[in-house]
Formats: sequence, structure tokens, C-alpha cells
Amino acid sequence: MSNTEELLNILSEIKNLNEKIRGLNLSGANLRVANLTDVNLKGANLLGANLNGANLSNANLSHAFFSGADLTDADLRSADLRYANLTDINLKGARLDYANLQYANLNGANLSHANLSDADLSGADLTCANLSHADLRYANLKSADLRQANLTEVNLSNANVRSANLLGALLTEANLTLADLTRAHLSEAKLDSANLTDANLTLADLRGANLRNAYLRNAILRAANLNIADLSHANLTLADLSDAKLFNADLSHADLRGAKLDSAELRGANFNEAMQDDDLPY
Repeated sequence: MSNTEELLNILSEIKNLNEKIRGLNLSGANLRVANLTDVNLKGANLLGANLNGANLSNANLSHAFFSGADLTDADLRSADLRYANLTDINLKGARLDYANLQYANLNGANLSHANLSDADLSGADLTCANLSHADLRYANLKSADLRQANLTEVNLSNANVRSANLLGALLTEANLTLADLTRAHLSEAKLDSANLTDANLTLADLRGANLRNAYLRNAILRAANLNIADLSHANLTLADLSDAKLFNADLSHADLRGAKLDSAELRGANFNEAMQDDDLPY
């Protein structure tokens, strides 16, 4: 019997007996395409393990150590990954919808094309993670750390991104419609051509952010900090920028028709060739 078959037999017994085995050592194990639904691997060591295409739906993987593991196309729907160490893991194309990833460490993880819809990533560390083309609709990213993360063309519609740290994150062509970004930190973030229709950016920090060609129709930007931000060619129709800070912001060629700029700080802002109503306060 091969080592892989032995491991699968052991895990099958654990699953069938519903035993709680904490800290099981499976580092480097080959569990490719294994059926591990509902298995309890809380605190297990899966360092560098091959779980490509494995089924871990509903599994208890909280506090598990997955650093460097391969979970490409794995099924982790509704899995418990709270406080798991997933640094530098490969989750490309994985199913993580409804998974619980609260306070998980996903630093440097590859989550491109992964399905994370309705997943709970609150407080998770996603610094430098690759989430390009990922599905994060209705996901909870409250207070998550996404500094320098790659979120190109990600779908974050209706997501909770309140107080998340997206410093320097790449969000080019991201879908953020109806997303809640209240108090989010987006300074130096790249949001060029992003769709922020109906998004809530109240009190968000967007200093130096690139919002060129972004679509912000009906977005709420009350008291947001947009100092030195690039909003050139952006669509801000019906957007609420009341009390926003736009010191030295570039709004050239932007569409501001119907926008609210009451009590906004506009010193040094560039409105060259912007489309605007006659009663705007500048």
C-alpha cells in the first residue's frame, strides 16, 4: 500500500469515527483529489501538502498550518479556517464560498479566480495576496489587512469592507458596486476604471489614490479624504462629496453633474474641462 493510500485510510477512519485529533502531522502529504468532507483537522500540520482538487467542504481546519500547500481547485465550501496559517498557499480557482476565514493568515496567498462569495474574512491578513478575478460578492472583509494585495478585476459587489486596510492595493477594473467601504484605508490604492456605483466610502482614506476613469455614480464619499487623488475622467454623477477633502485633487474631465460638494475642501483642486452644474461651490 502506498503512503498516499495509507494517509487516506487514516483520514477516512478519523472522519468515520468523528475523532478530534489536534495537531495531526500531514506535512508534505499527497492528498490530491482526496475526499475529506466534514473531516476534523483542527490544528493539523499540512505544511507543503498537495491537496490539489481535494474536497474539504465543511471541514474543521481552524488553527491548521497550510503554509506553502497546494489547494488549487480545492473545494472548501463552508469550511472552518479560523486562525489558520495559509501563508503562500496556492488556492487558485478554489471554492471557498461561505467559508469562515476569520483572522486567518493569507499573507502572499494565491487566491486568483477563487470563489469567496459570502465568505467571512473579517480580521484576516491578506497582505500581498493575489485575489485577481476572485469572486468576493457579499463577503465580509471588515478590518481585514489587504495592503499591497492584487485585486485586479475582483468582484466585491455588496461586500463589507468597513475599516479594511487597502493601502497601495491594486483594484484596477474591480467591481465594488454597493460595497461598504466606510472608514476603509485606500491611500495610494489603484482604482482606475473601477466600478464604485452606489458604494459607501464615508470617511474613507483615499489620499493619493488613482481613481482615473472610475465609475462613482451615486457613491457616498461624505467626509472622505481625497487629497491629491486622481479623479480625472471619473464619473461622479449624483455622488455625495459633502465635507470631503479634495485638496490638490485632479478632477479634470470628471463628470460632476448632480454631485454634492457642500462644505468640501477644494483648495488647489483641478476642475479643468469637468462637466458640472452651475451651482457647485468653486
